Amino acid sequence: MLRTHLSAELSREHIGESVRLSGWVDSLRDHGGVMFLDLRDHGGIMQVVLHDDSMLDGVRRECVVSVTGKLRERSDDTINPSLSTGYIEIFADSLEILGSCKNMLPFEIKESKTTREDLRMMFRYLDLRNPEMKNNLILRAEVIKFIRRKMEDLGFLDVQTPILTASSPEGARDYLVPSRKHKGKFYALPQAPQVFKQLLMVSGIDRYYQIAPCFRDEDARGDRSPGEFYQLDFEMAFAEQEDVFAVGEKVMFETFSKFSDKRVSPAPFKRIKYDEAMLKYGTDKPDLRNPLEIVDLTEFFSRVEFPLFKGKPVRGIVADCSGRPRSFFDNSLKFALSIGMKGLGYLTLSGGDFKGPIEKFLSAEQKRELIDSLCMKDGVTLFFICDSKAVVGGLAGEIRTWLGESLEIVDKDCFEFCYITDYPMFEFNHDTKRIDFTHNPFSMPIGGLDALLSKDPLDVYAHQYDIVCNGIELSSGAVRNHSPEIMKKAFAIAGYTEKELEKRFGALYNAFQYGAPPHAGMAPGIDRIVMLLAEEENIREVIAFPLSGNAQDFLLGAPSEVTELQLREAGIRVR
Repeated sequence: MLRTHLSAELSREHIGESVRLSGWVDSLRDHGGVMFLDLRDHGGIMQVVLHDDSMLDGVRRECVVSVTGKLRERSDDTINPSLSTGYIEIFADSLEILGSCKNMLPFEIKESKTTREDLRMMFRYLDLRNPEMKNNLILRAEVIKFIRRKMEDLGFLDVQTPILTASSPEGARDYLVPSRKHKGKFYALPQAPQVFKQLLMVSGIDRYYQIAPCFRDEDARGDRSPGEFYQLDFEMAFAEQEDVFAVGEKVMFETFSKFSDKRVSPAPFKRIKYDEAMLKYGTDKPDLRNPLEIVDLTEFFSRVEFPLFKGKPVRGIVADCSGRPRSFFDNSLKFALSIGMKGLGYLTLSGGDFKGPIEKFLSAEQKRELIDSLCMKDGVTLFFICDSKAVVGGLAGEIRTWLGESLEIVDKDCFEFCYITDYPMFEFNHDTKRIDFTHNPFSMPIGGLDALLSKDPLDVYAHQYDIVCNGIELSSGAVRNHSPEIMKKAFAIAGYTEKELEKRFGALYNAFQYGAPPHAGMAPGIDRIVMLLAEEENIREVIAFPLSGNAQDFLLGAPSEVTELQLREAGIRVR
């Protein structure tokens, strides 16, 4: 055998035994005739002592070696209590080089996370030798194993759904795969197993789940990897919204409690309707660790003779800025200008009265109304955000986030979960001048068919919901539409004829006519869960071989050109 143990398996109990370890040379040290080699393997670091310099001929950092020798206790002056193996070492009898390494590394392994991303991706196999990166992959594997066990304990059946499927409008661009046998036609990689999991419900599978790969041609963000991601996809027959919430709460609470020492918000998670979230937090992904809330002051300022706020929506945020220097308020204005605002008004309550440029426009009664309605105390500041209806909420949300971080009032030692519910079912697309689905087109409208028949489409809400944790959307889900009539009407509102509906979603539309049970589900993102647990800012730190932020694979060179023969076989000509 090339090794008899991993370093983590060895302890003082093995002292005196002959062992063989294999791994990478982490470092070399010369202590005046005695050479020390730190050998790194999957289990950790083991110190190796060598008294024969010739044993190190050709040995460099990061080459692969196999060392045989006796395990002994370290001398007092060489003990390293920060390592699990810090009290023992191997006195080497022999050393064999199993894999040589170039003399110059492209970057320092232990400092790889500070290296340019394109270089890290090009040498990802070196980047992953960094113990921090390796531990992220171990964490990911343990989280997935734990989640699988939880889902099976809850009675869910693991079913794999196809990767090659048909294109469907689910909110992002599809990745298309040309068919060799059917020239001019294409498969699509699934944005999610949406249609298949609903078909499983019609098939009589009571509770389905899988760790599903999903493919979307989207731009990268810190919490979104371009190209592909994995989600815990699950669906339940004969289930309502609260049934799904109960499963989501149990799995999320137990997973985050298992893999973190931080406080996790207990079940039931807070439920916040979409409209309320957009008003109070300026986003449908609120970070509830930030205690600040946004208030609507539009009606109040309609009664105030202040020309800049007249006839426009106004939002306010009360924050305790007492003791903050003038530069804090200057910086708040700089931030406001950087996100496209024309300015940032504010009033500070001091000695029972307001100070600030807007103060002179308020009567004594109006000042008292603000103080009482907002429960303002001496020393707090009321910030004002005013803009068009389309953007004022989002701007207020960004100011709220900036204030929370700048005032250091965001609790970093917890995971705060909530459900965002009751999303609008439709929205008006100003580019196409038509009504589109805002979320999942297969969702059940609140009020069923009656809502679609009697309400303005822009006033129809859906049984759609997200799990949000610390300002990051972890999951989308919905109570599904299982009625052909409701499906037909919903798609008609979005501009689809029944013929188009049958052509694009024929399998689901037809299946619903053979006895479909009510069903519901959701799909928490695995990558984002691990990113939060690993306390990483970028999702690519918890994926073994991600695409770069520009959707490139610097390691294998994707996307790449293919041969003319490959194109001809697929019936494709590149324009």
